[in-house]
Amino acid sequence: MGFTGTDQSNGLVQQFGLELDQRGNIARDEHYATNVDGVYVAGDAGRGQSLIVWAIAEGRSAARGVDRFLTGTSALPAPIRPTDRSLLV
Repeated sequence: MGFTGTDQSNGLVQQFGLELDQRGNIARDEHYATNVDGVYVAGDAGRGQSLIVWAIAEGRSAARGVDRFLTGTSALPAPIRPTDRSLLV
């Protein structure tokens, strides 16, 4: 079985008080930050079912958000935005 959605059975979403988007994924802003200060999300938990290349790119972009949170600025690349979608051909 493939990805079936953000696993809420372990209680982490509720324990941290994370907000979900309209698709049931963990909501995030343009820097991959959630509604909880210092908590970031990338990959399937924030995007939903997708390819591993999206998760890798989002992880790199989220690292930029974390770096910015910790140091106030970042020179790390952010390959994609949370709202980017694949091209349909």
